[in-house]
Amino acid sequence: MNSTPADIPLAYFKGVGATRAQVLASELGLTSAWEALQCYPFRYIDRSRFYKIGELQDSGSDVQIIGRITQMKLVPMKRGKRLVAYLQDDTGTLELVWFRGYKYIQEQLKSGEVYVAFGRLNRYQSQWNMAHPELELKSKFEQQQRSSLQPVYPSTEILGKKGITQRLFRAIQQQAFQQCRAGLKEVLPPNLIVRLQLIGREEAFRHIHFPENADLLAKARFRLKFEEFFFMQLHLLTKNIQHKQRIKGLPFEKVGNYFGDFYQNHLPFELTGAQKRVVKEIRNDLGKPIQMNRLLQGDVGSGKTMVALLSMLLAVDNGFQACLMAPTEILAQQHYKGLTELLEPLGLEIGLLTGSVSKKDRQPLLEGLASGELKLIVGTHALLEKQVEFKQLGLAIIDEQHRFGVAQRSKLWKKNSIPPHILVMTATPIPRTLAMSVYGDLDNSVIDEMPPGRKPVKTEHWFDKNRLKMIQFLKQEIAKGRQAYIVYPLIQESSKMDYKDLMDGYESISRDFPQPQYQISIVHGQMKAEDKEFEMQRFVRGETQIMVATTVIEVGVNVPNASVMVIESAERFGLSQLHQLRGRVGRGADQSYCILMSSYKLSDEAKTRMSTMVNSQDGFQIAEVDLQLRGPGDLLGTQQSGVLQLKIADLVKDNPILKRARSEAFDILKDDPKLEKPEHQLMKRQYQLLYSDKALWGYIS
Repeated sequence: MNSTPADIPLAYFKGVGATRAQVLASELGLTSAWEALQCYPFRYIDRSRFYKIGELQDSGSDVQIIGRITQMKLVPMKRGKRLVAYLQDDTGTLELVWFRGYKYIQEQLKSGEVYVAFGRLNRYQSQWNMAHPELELKSKFEQQQRSSLQPVYPSTEILGKKGITQRLFRAIQQQAFQQCRAGLKEVLPPNLIVRLQLIGREEAFRHIHFPENADLLAKARFRLKFEEFFFMQLHLLTKNIQHKQRIKGLPFEKVGNYFGDFYQNHLPFELTGAQKRVVKEIRNDLGKPIQMNRLLQGDVGSGKTMVALLSMLLAVDNGFQACLMAPTEILAQQHYKGLTELLEPLGLEIGLLTGSVSKKDRQPLLEGLASGELKLIVGTHALLEKQVEFKQLGLAIIDEQHRFGVAQRSKLWKKNSIPPHILVMTATPIPRTLAMSVYGDLDNSVIDEMPPGRKPVKTEHWFDKNRLKMIQFLKQEIAKGRQAYIVYPLIQESSKMDYKDLMDGYESISRDFPQPQYQISIVHGQMKAEDKEFEMQRFVRGETQIMVATTVIEVGVNVPNASVMVIESAERFGLSQLHQLRGRVGRGADQSYCILMSSYKLSDEAKTRMSTMVNSQDGFQIAEVDLQLRGPGDLLGTQQSGVLQLKIADLVKDNPILKRARSEAFDILKDDPKLEKPEHQLMKRQYQLLYSDKALWGYIS
């Protein structure tokens, strides 16, 4: 039998039936016994404690009370009726209320009897009440042996209306466990179970749903979380191994004149130790007949573009072409301009292909790429178009890779008979837990060192009452010959949100900084590309002192003379965006500043974001806080969050378990890469069961 138990439809379960089964499927995605068993409790309630009615304090908490039913009555409402029963102990009276199913309750409930009532406490007009409580005769309650820890399962309003209560859910889990029990075979190697002192798989499922005590619950949770992470990491590491075995690459066997000349004579600055280390890692990859599949992480301003250029020169030295793909036209133009200046001493031409390049200018580029005369090109999605053909594309570099879908990136593979080497770069630091999970099949390089001489950007959080102070500060910086950005979250006024919008802001700034003394640029996503570029260039040339913009300038603008970044309604932005925006300043030798403007009304999360920005310059540390605040799904967006459909493990809270699981999976694959040993057969079968339908998208960066 496979390690996954037999799937019995929930419609056949006692208390469920066809209608409730349909609701469980639509609301929670549960259709079978095995799926139900993997719907884990999200918390547990201590049922060992009983409260007196007179000592009740917290509305909204779950409590358990022993009392006698003294009275019952039906109370008419605008729509239908409600049943009210009064539960009394020696300290007071509690109202028990039912808005539905009250006829059945009225028939079952016995006035004068002593009951155990359990449920969510509410207070209405100085009277405590409990809606739809779990009720059991005290005599019956005392006869049953039960755990003091009662599981609480996910629920929705629709489930409640259909009578799928927590009590029914627990009954479903008891049936599911009995149905699946025979199939809960062990799937981890015996020596791993002994080494980590893991409880058995069947035991883990029993104690996660029906814990006898807190210790067994903790062991069950650890076992199931470890198993979930372990098979995920086994999959990612297997993909990496298979990639290196199956996907042939173009070996760059020499370090030639272009690389050597540039490195020896034209580097504009000494590389940092981290840059040298990463270049060495990439050179090592490119020298093998295996396709490189590497992720390059580096904070804003850490020097990823220089590493990219050196990698591209290695391609040219070996007779291949290289492309650099960016998500926006602004960023592509920025890369093109910077690389053109760096390559000028080498006499090496580089092209630029974006959506706004005219047909007339596009034709020579296409011909140059097809003939092989044009060795280097920077572009946007336009590089993926069918008519763009390379003679011999050896290296594809993808900047801000999270902005591209996997299917889009896969089109680059088809630009060559042997797939080009892939280097994906991001200036948005990825928390280590995500790097191990979403990108766990890629080789990972990190530039964790900033170029010397860069002054940290001073970051301050000011409230709206400090607006005059902010204006005065900007005027002082402009008087020194500096420039400033003022960024707004919205383009047009929103009736739902009380945030400064760009157009109002522009008018206000224009009054505070009148012409002809001051010149202001305005840039936002709804402008035509040529208008946007015109305004950008005015700012770059220093013809305007202030750029009023939306987050369109988050990436791709490099003006060393800009020393102030003002972010309006800063509470509206995520940490990653705030950090990226701050990275637009601090690129010159002068002290730079980032001012976070916000209202006084801040959520706890917004306060955390503000204090994190003020106290930290480290993008990786900021990314970790962002992960804790938002969770992996929001951080990754819809394109990649599906990778992390974890049922019990939590990337943020269970980081140590994830690291241990990856380490154990790595050691097993290092010793037995094809999982051929007898002790690995059950594990191999489970892995195939879990991942047989997963496309190896990881091959495509």
